[in-house]
Amino acid sequence: FQIVVTILNVNDNSPVFKRTNLTKVVPEDTEVNTTVVAREELSASDADLDIIFYELTTAGPDADGYFAIKGVNNPEIYLQKALNYEKCQLMTLVLYARDRPVGSTDPSHTATATINIIIDQVDSRPPWFLPCTFINTDKSICISSPYTGRVNISEVPTEPLILEPGPIYAVDPDYALNEKIVYRIVGGDADKVFSVDADTGNLTMNKAVTAPDSYLLQVMATQVNNIQKYSIASVEIKVISKSDYAPYFESRIYNGMVSVGLAPRSFVFQAGNPSSPLMITAVDDDFPNV
Repeated sequence: FQIVVTILNVNDNSPVFKRTNLTKVVPEDTEVNTTVVAREELSASDADLDIIFYELTTAGPDADGYFAIKGVNNPEIYLQKALNYEKCQLMTLVLYARDRPVGSTDPSHTATATINIIIDQVDSRPPWFLPCTFINTDKSICISSPYTGRVNISEVPTEPLILEPGPIYAVDPDYALNEKIVYRIVGGDADKVFSVDADTGNLTMNKAVTAPDSYLLQVMATQVNNIQKYSIASVEIKVISKSDYAPYFESRIYNGMVSVGLAPRSFVFQAGNPSSPLMITAVDDDFPNV
């Protein structure tokens, strides 16, 4: 007499991840569709030999849409949207492993693994001259206005020139890196009238200008670690005649006379001399012959 016993496999084991917590550093400039976590690092096993079904979710809204898995049975994680360090530096993902498809009515078991993605800022932007104005919503592009200043003819000031809207100043917009910036004049100063301090950006004069004129300088701000990361700002310097004296009126009191019923915009005449219009004049001793 022979008895045959058939043992049926019961789904009594949960999927198991090799690692339930994983941290990856991903450079900000990683190309879309690049794999950031390999399948081998995330695959789960099941003692019941069931097919594993995977689902990737995010633990916060900042990570929505950036990462995805290759397929329901392939947990390889890849980047599907370009990263932005200024917007988010850390993203947390949760990977589910189930031994039944989502929506199945059969009893199922689930395992989870947490993946922390640290965004590593890269040197991706050239310097910004300040102040500047953002022109896009993610604040990745900031446009500065030209600098302007004035100098007196035939004078060489000992202090740095005062400019509007402020002194020449640039920063590395990759703030976590904050690379050192140096300055130099690259155009608009053929006679070497001006100098710019390489470290501070202060603009000074080497010699006097002998005629009223206008200079349109091109000042370059360059990262010390990478000369290909640079920006150029325009600096307009107007040369004017120095004003030593304030203007003044030739007379302290002017007397005029008008007739009753005079039409609007009619002349006011000198008191005592109705045939001569009243004239108010001022002079400036900086211009004695004018």
